[in-house]
Amino acid sequence: LMAPESSVSVSAHNAVVGLAKAPGSTGLWDKFSFGLDLSALQERLFVSEENVDGFLGTAFCPSPCSQSALESQPLIEVLDVTEDRIQIRVE
Repeated sequence: LMAPESSVSVSAHNAVVGLAKAPGSTGLWDKFSFGLDLSALQERLFVSEENVDGFLGTAFCPSPCSQSALESQPLIEVLDVTEDRIQIRVE
């Protein structure tokens, strides 16, 4: 992380933490952890095609699936992510 470029903004009903990657860091972040201290961290996933696929895959088939069940699962593609919405396509 780049400390000077990272920021925190807190209001009565919201908190925003802006994080900036160090120059040598590449690729998308998959997840982040937050909490009051290290013993109480909660993990959250960023919205990405892989994370949506994984989440929906466990929702459609929570226990180990047969190969035919996996092949019949819908194809899910993340088309657009904005602050207000996420657009996905399911085939």
